[in-house]
Parts: sequence; structure tokens; C-alpha cells
Amino acid sequence: MRGPAVLLALGAALCLARRLLQRLCRALPAEGKAVLITGCDKGFGHALAKQLHAKGFTVFAGCLLADKDGDGARELKDMKSDRMKVLQMNVCCDQEVAQAVDYVKMTLKDPEEGLWGLVNNAGVSTFGEVEFTSLDNYKEVTNINLWGTVRVTKAFLPLIRRAKGRVVNITSMLGRMASPSRSCYCISKYGVAAFSDCLRQEMYRWGVKVILIEPSNFVAATGILTEDSIDKQAEVLWSGASNTVQEDYGREYFTRHVALMKSFVNSGLKDMSLVLNDITNALISAHPNNRYNPMETYWWMRLQVMTHLPTAIADWLYVPGATL
Repeated sequence: MRGPAVLLALGAALCLARRLLQRLCRALPAEGKAVLITGCDKGFGHALAKQLHAKGFTVFAGCLLADKDGDGARELKDMKSDRMKVLQMNVCCDQEVAQAVDYVKMTLKDPEEGLWGLVNNAGVSTFGEVEFTSLDNYKEVTNINLWGTVRVTKAFLPLIRRAKGRVVNITSMLGRMASPSRSCYCISKYGVAAFSDCLRQEMYRWGVKVILIEPSNFVAATGILTEDSIDKQAEVLWSGASNTVQEDYGREYFTRHVALMKSFVNSGLKDMSLVLNDITNALISAHPNNRYNPMETYWWMRLQVMTHLPTAIADWLYVPGATL
């Protein structure tokens, strides 16, 4: 047990040291800087819009339900602040993204100086083992999480370049390590990570920083999965499966699987501050990290194991049924 204990202590020390160094880094002023955030109806995006506004940023809060007077959009509008701009934005819609760009250009005091920050936060989650998951489900999740990020980034990148600003993409620890029943989500987040790494290398010459935020489990805090949504997804998964898949897996197995997913609804960290503070640091630090890992020490250690040890060993340690 001595070896794992030493690794755990070392991991905790490194996490603490990293956060202390971030606090010591010179912070850039927020006043006069504008940031656009996608997915501000709820969760990270909604809370981040409020936090950045409180820091002094002008916030363009992109909401999927702004035109339908959604609760999240209405709450941000009710702040009645000249620095809180709520706009309709479906990241899957070319027209709405183009309209958002036009609105930001018209609203910025000096559009020639550009837009300081873009936070690609909009996303959805789902579940389902590969044999139960339809291609349409893969396409839907990827269209929002991956292609939505690419679409919005390409649209706003000229403004970010002018400001020599920041692109902050919210992925997940599941953007670097796989998880059974989460292939839709993992594919989309792995894709965002690859896109971000390529973009970061392209943007060095322009002075633009491209930063990844890789949270662990914040389901309880964000409500990205609910029991109701799991029930609806489960019904689609089972009814869409072939007779062969239904017979081979069995209804009992599938029911246990759904119950396991429901147990995740109230799991994970309930305080979003780790994520919000890392995004804020990515936007205001003079020397931000390329990657931030807002997560408990256990998940940080597991991420290191899954991404650095030989695959066979990592799977044997964490995946039920895996053998060496």
C-alpha cells in the first residue's frame, strides 16, 4: 500500500502547488474586456456569466432559450446591467451564430480591438452502451458538443485574434479517458480536446491562448443528467435495439444499467466554484495553464493513470472484467 499512498500524496501536493502558483500569477484587469459564453441557460454557463460580470467583464451570454423567455435567460436579463448582454444562440444553427457575431460587433465599444474571450460551454450529456446507441444519437450529441464548439470558434476567432485574447473550451475528464456507456459523450469531448490542441498550436503566432477546462463529475451541480431524462433516454435505447441485442443483454441487465445511471444524478461535486474559478483564471491570468483539471484528487490520480500507464494495466485497475 506504500506505493499508492506515496503517489496519492504526491498528486495532492502537485494539485496544491499548481493552485498556489496560479494565485501568485499577475491577474489582468477585467474592466473593459468582453467575453462571450455559450450555454448560459443553466449550469456552468449561467453561473459563470454572473461571476465574470461581478469581476467587471462585459458578458455576452448566449442562451438557447433566450427567444422563448427561458428561466436562465430571463434571470440574466433581470440584472438590468449594461455589461450583461443576453442573446439568442443555438450553437447548432449557422444563422443564429452569424447573428450573434453581428450583435457582438455592433455592441462592442470598439470592435476593431476585438473580443477578449470566448468560452465554449454549451453541451449535453447522454448514456448508452454502443450496441444500444443509434447513429442519430451519436450525431446529435456530437453536433452540439463538438461541431457547435467548432462552429462558434470559427465565427468569433477573427474578433479574438484582434484582441490577442483567449478561447476557453469546456471539455471533461472524459475527453481524455474513456468510460463504458458514455461513448457518445466521450467521442464529442475527445474531439473538442483535439480541436483545441490543433487550434492552440495555430494561434501561438497570433498571441491567442487556447485553454481547455477538464472537469470531473459535476452532475449534481449542473443537472446535465436528471432521472427524467435518463428514463426518456432508456426508453429510446431499449425500443431502438434489435431483437438480438435485447435477447443477448436481457431486460434485467438493462434495468440494472439504467438504475446505475440514475444513481449518478446526485453524484459528484455540488459546488461549481472549482470550475468557475479555473475558467476565470484562464481568462484573467497573465500566464494561464493550457489545461485545467477542476476535480477531486482521486479523479486527478485516475486521469493520470488512464492517460500515462499502458492501456492494459490502466483498464485492469479500473474497468470491471478487464484482464491482463
